Amino acid sequence: MTLVWIDDTKIDALSFQEETITDDASGKTKRKIAFDFKVTSAEYHDIAVLLYKMEFRIQVPEKELDFFAAISNYSTSITNLYEEDQVADYKLELTEKG
Repeated sequence: MTLVWIDDTKIDALSFQEETITDDASGKTKRKIAFDFKVTSAEYHDIAVLLYKMEFRIQVPEKELDFFAAISNYSTSITNLYEEDQVADYKLELTEKG
């Protein structure tokens, strides 16, 4: 498990991947991370509000990463976690801004 901070929210990331890509429009290299994480019914509202922002400060202490990013890909196994005691698998891909 890898600890990822999205703004002030701590995420226990599973299957963490990191890569460097080249932006087609600008030619600049950017960092991209992708990971899976679990979201419970109790956490759903806070996570949904956070992800609707679309842009975040990302910190991954063990990888010494600290950058601003936007969501480039996102999916979830359950779209309605308002029912109690459910857990969804989220997949999130974030690409560095700028």
